[in-house]
Formats: sequence, C-alpha cells, structure tokens
Amino acid sequence: MVTVIKVRLEKGQLPKYMSSHASGADVFAANAEPIVLKPGDFARVPTGLHVEIPEGFEIQVRPRSGLAFKHGVTILNAPGTIDADYRGEVQILLVNLGKDAFTIQKGERIAQLVVAKVDQAHFEESQALSDTKRGHGGFGSTGKH
Repeated sequence: MVTVIKVRLEKGQLPKYMSSHASGADVFAANAEPIVLKPGDFARVPTGLHVEIPEGFEIQVRPRSGLAFKHGVTILNAPGTIDADYRGEVQILLVNLGKDAFTIQKGERIAQLVVAKVDQAHFEESQALSDTKRGHGGFGSTGKH
C-alpha cells in the first residue's frame, strides 16, 4: 500500500527515498544562507515543505545516522512528530553534539521522514491496574542484556 502525502513546495525539494527498501525519506535543507552550528548549538532548519498528511497517519522526523556518526549532529526532539492537521512549514530542529562546528548548506540531507499509521486512544481513569512480572520496575529494571 502506498500512502499519498500532498506536498506544497515553498522552496527546496521533495523528500527522497535513497534506496528501494528505505523506510525513511531524506529531507533536504532549504536555508537561504549557510547555518553554522557550533558545538552545543541548535537551530530550526527550514525545508520549504508544507504537507497534507492523511487522517490516521503522522510523519516521524528522525536523525540521519551519517550526520550523527560523522559529525555528532542529530535531532533535538527525536523523533519529532508532524501531525495530520499541521500545515505550516516543516522545520528540522538540529543540534550539534559533536566537537567541531558544523555548517548546514542549502540542499544538504538533514533528516529522515517516516510515514506511520497512528491510532488515537481513549484514556480511561481506573483505580487499579493488572499485575505484571515487571510491575513498577523502571529505567534499567529488565537487566543489562
């Protein structure tokens, strides 16, 4: 099944799957001038994309592994979510966790967009929850392996 995402391009270019089995489509920077991220800095990077996502879907914004591995650049709110009713410009919140400044040029691949089906849940208050083996165990409670 193919989900159609309508895109209005203000500037920039359409997202692109870089391989036949890729789950994320690369999205490109559409900044007018280079953006320099010093170590520890973060910035919203424009893409020029406005999207119409079908009801019952979202677009998840995920980091590109190459940027993270080579430069320490990732997405500050990963994974970001673009809701079906959002019509503003898609902007990517990048952060430089690396040791050196990183310059984002127009047309550079800066993130991946993953289209995902979502359901809205009905949250119902309850006085008791069922017991499980894990119970109240939180961070790291299921062991190292």
